[in-house]
Amino acid sequence: MNKLFVMKGVNRLYIRGNLFKFVLQESKSNRMIAKSYFIFFLSALLFLSSCSTKKKVLTSGSRSSSGSVLTDASSARGKTFSGSRLDNYASLLNVNTKKLNPQLYSFIDDWMGIPHRMGGQTKNGVDCSGFVNLLYIQVYRGNLPRTSRDMEGIIKRKRTEKLEEGDLVFFSFGRNGIDHVGVYLHNNKFVHVSTRKGVIISDLTDSWYAKTFVDAGSPKI
Repeated sequence: MNKLFVMKGVNRLYIRGNLFKFVLQESKSNRMIAKSYFIFFLSALLFLSSCSTKKKVLTSGSRSSSGSVLTDASSARGKTFSGSRLDNYASLLNVNTKKLNPQLYSFIDDWMGIPHRMGGQTKNGVDCSGFVNLLYIQVYRGNLPRTSRDMEGIIKRKRTEKLEEGDLVFFSFGRNGIDHVGVYLHNNKFVHVSTRKGVIISDLTDSWYAKTFVDAGSPKI
C-alpha cells in the first residue's frame, strides 16, 4: 500500500516535471518566433528605405486632359494644362518650349504615373534608380550605376542654381545616406519615382524635398 502510494507520487512529480519543461520549451519557442518576426520586419524597413519617398507630399492633382502631366509641386496647385505635350511641360516648368529636349519629355510622358516597385525596371513598376537608368540609356545613350548611392559617386557636383536639364539630384530619406535620385528639369523641378504616386514631377523647394535634398550634379559618362 505504501509502495503504491509512493509510485503514484513519483508519477505525479514526473508528469509535473515534464509539463514544466514543455511550458518552458513553448515559451522559448514563442520568443524565438517573435524575434524572427521582428528581424524580418526591421529588414523589410531597411530594404524599402533604399529608394523611397516615405513622407506624405503635397498633391496638386494637376495634369493635362491627356494625363501627360502629373505633378505634386506646390507651385502648380490648381494649374490646368490644355496645350500640346511640350507646351504643357513648358508651362509647368515656366520655360520656352525651345529650351526643352523633346526626346526627354517624350520619355517622361511615356512613363508618367507608372507605379513604384522596388527593383523594377518595367512599365509594371519601377524604382527611382531604375527609372533614371532607363532614362539615361534611352535619352542620353549613357549607362549609370544601378543604385542611387553609386550614381552619386560618379557626378561632377553642382550648386542647385547651376543645375541643367538632365542633371541628377539626390536625397536621403533615412539615416543610411543617399537613398533616392531624380532627374533635374528646369526651375527647381525634377522627375522621379514616388512610392505613393509613381513617376511624377516634383519641386526641390517644397519643404519635404528641400529638407531631404543632399547633392546634385552631372554624371561623368
